[in-house]
Amino acid sequence: MVSRITQLLIDFGAIEFGEFTLASGAQSRYYIDIKTSATHPELLGPIGEEIAATHAFDVVAGVAVGAVPIAVATSLASGKPYAIIRQQEKGHGKSGAVIGDVSGKNVLLVEDVTTSGGSVIYGVEKLREAGATVRNVVTVVDREQGAADALKRIGIELCPLVRASEILSI
Repeated sequence: MVSRITQLLIDFGAIEFGEFTLASGAQSRYYIDIKTSATHPELLGPIGEEIAATHAFDVVAGVAVGAVPIAVATSLASGKPYAIIRQQEKGHGKSGAVIGDVSGKNVLLVEDVTTSGGSVIYGVEKLREAGATVRNVVTVVDREQGAADALKRIGIELCPLVRASEILSI
């Protein structure tokens, strides 16, 4: 049986086939475009609801840009605050990599798609530097290409809503 989120990803065209270069530099015959698909509230809302219903946290956080809508949707579904992790710290105004209060809090990091885990490892590091406790990362889709193992090495459990193998087996 196909999960609700998997079906929504298919319905909103999040899966594309062709030749793609991923952020990790790897080549792939398919691309999972959560960023574009999640611009639809009919997909983004259920993603936030699923995450909020299945995980305990004080604050939900996402690395800009792709994970921010997911963090906001989860925040709205849970009634808990969210934080944004900048890709680059700015040199003006209020500096720092994390926008939002995470110090001393149990923070759930969310991501749109994980491949090697580089983006979420960066996010975990920045959250820990800001005084947060991070134990889990929830990804909408895990491409199953090393992110879970990479995160495990730094004491983090990867919790995918959907695995790429589930989508590709349909």
